[in-house]
Amino acid sequence: MRLAFSIAMRFLSSSKTQTLLIVMGIAIGVSVQVFIGSLIQGLQKDLVDTTIGSSAQITVSSSENNRVEDWQSIISEIASLDLPTDLTALSASADVPVFISSGDRTLSVLLRGLQFPESHIIYRTDSRLIDGILPESDGEIIIGKGLKDELDVNLGEAITIFTPDRTVETLKVVGVFDLDVASLNKNWLISTIGTAQSVGKLGDAVTSIEMQVNEVFRADENASVISEHLSGSALQVTDWKSQNEDLLSGLNGQSVSSIMIQVFVIIAVSLGIASVLAITVVQKSRQIGILKAMGLKDSTSSFVFLFQGLALGIVGAVVGIAFGILLIIMFSTFAVGTDGEPIIRISLSYGFVMMSALIAIGASTIAALVPARRSSKLSPVEVIRNG
Repeated sequence: MRLAFSIAMRFLSSSKTQTLLIVMGIAIGVSVQVFIGSLIQGLQKDLVDTTIGSSAQITVSSSENNRVEDWQSIISEIASLDLPTDLTALSASADVPVFISSGDRTLSVLLRGLQFPESHIIYRTDSRLIDGILPESDGEIIIGKGLKDELDVNLGEAITIFTPDRTVETLKVVGVFDLDVASLNKNWLISTIGTAQSVGKLGDAVTSIEMQVNEVFRADENASVISEHLSGSALQVTDWKSQNEDLLSGLNGQSVSSIMIQVFVIIAVSLGIASVLAITVVQKSRQIGILKAMGLKDSTSSFVFLFQGLALGIVGAVVGIAFGILLIIMFSTFAVGTDGEPIIRISLSYGFVMMSALIAIGASTIAALVPARRSSKLSPVEVIRNG
């Protein structure tokens, strides 16, 4: 083994330009893998965060009268369940459709009574409050900046709402929020649960229990366990995956595209390595023949080229990772929006980087099998005779 390694290193050092070209080919392949893979992962995280990052990922609601009674006990039961992935948020909400009269128009909006501070994790209302304070007492609300502009209302002023049964209520505006979604900024009024329960005449009931999970793509597994636990009641459990099939299809398409790109890159790199090393066998056939005549075993001559493939793969992978990280830094620095933030926040996973490196090293070593087998079949007598 040591002799084969020594000969392999000597062969590589004797053809520096050829060795450098192979290393650069592997490095470019690895850098493309790291960059494209990280870019796709970052894009997927951005899409998921934009669509469901600030909303309930699992919802428990009533299938009969839109009321969840004894919700505190249900929350305690769910919190005690052994779920596939941890819950990061668990809170109740009371939603009541109401109307606001604005000039000669009547606006249909949704009064959302949220459980503070638990709901902050889901809707980030504390960090997305751009003016005023959060509602603390019954009768206080915060409104979206879009609705504030449309109603031309100021902090501290009261607005009058009408419920579907024509009950009139007066609520005080104590804050303004921006959820980064225009439709929500125009259609949501956020209050305490008590306010919504009073306006909607829900008594002590709520309309839903909302959750977020640690691993977003396992939300359906949690939903299944919770649904089984609540079976027999009038409650139904839904998750974001069942309600966003188009988004999931798009994410799966991105993942498949990324894998296909990486596979073709690896195939191209492997073919290049196999071709160059096969040429090396021809170039070094005289030396190999002489070494075999001096007692070099066929297996040892095979290991010479396997060690070359392994060495080229390791060096190429290290250089490729450096190139890939440099590409990520350049993209994050120059591909920015008007706010100075990156267009896509690239997600660099150390596990993915290591996997890309190991694949490159493995592919390089496997690519060396063809020239290794060819070198083992060289006859020293014929090589020396043919010069």
